[in-house]
Amino acid sequence: MNRKAYSIIKILKSIPLFSGLSDEQLDVLSGLAKELTFGRGELIFQEGDKGNGFYIVAKGKIKVFKLSFEGKEQILHIYGPGHTFGEVPVFEGKSFPASSMALEASTILFLPRDSFVKVLTASPALAMNMLADLSRRLRAFTVQIENLSLKEVPARLAAYIITLAQEAAEAGRTEEMPEKVTLPISKAQLANLIGTTPETVSRIFKKMADAGLIKVQTKDILIQDLEGLSELSDVGRL
Repeated sequence: MNRKAYSIIKILKSIPLFSGLSDEQLDVLSGLAKELTFGRGELIFQEGDKGNGFYIVAKGKIKVFKLSFEGKEQILHIYGPGHTFGEVPVFEGKSFPASSMALEASTILFLPRDSFVKVLTASPALAMNMLADLSRRLRAFTVQIENLSLKEVPARLAAYIITLAQEAAEAGRTEEMPEKVTLPISKAQLANLIGTTPETVSRIFKKMADAGLIKVQTKDILIQDLEGLSELSDVGRL
């Protein structure tokens, strides 16, 4: 096995979607994967492009977003290493419903649709993992829609911090929430994600800190009162 194939298999093994697959199946997938590189600000795909496969972040960071007719951007997701994106067209065989762009220099693995579907039909474990992954995405979308349409901005921000902590716990394969999380994006991008302005984000961070819920150290957020933060994510007001 050459070094590149070994590197791709190592990446695939780290992703929950491919857990439970045999070394032989992982070897087949690594043979299908194409390694792509993107510079900061470079588009990976645009809304309306034919969905002829899906992607895995091997290195770097990407955003999935939509643009309004007026050109206003709404970030839907921010993904780092180990996350998959663009999976829905794999099943639909249609176009991408949103666009994606590299937020920094990134290495992306691309799995072509037709070849992947053949592997999927031969692997019940992979099919079940795919269903579980899409179910998690649907649940996340439901929460995001609820946050943007029904909750006050403080609740959205609190919910986002808790989500970061939950993701960190899952990555560490522990049920215990970490006491510190690191913002993976800028305040401007965070504001876009939760539907507000950078100034409002800064103001709410200060109010949260004054209330003893968190302590902000540049991009690091120390969670001082997880119960209070959870209550804020539900109630919505400081």
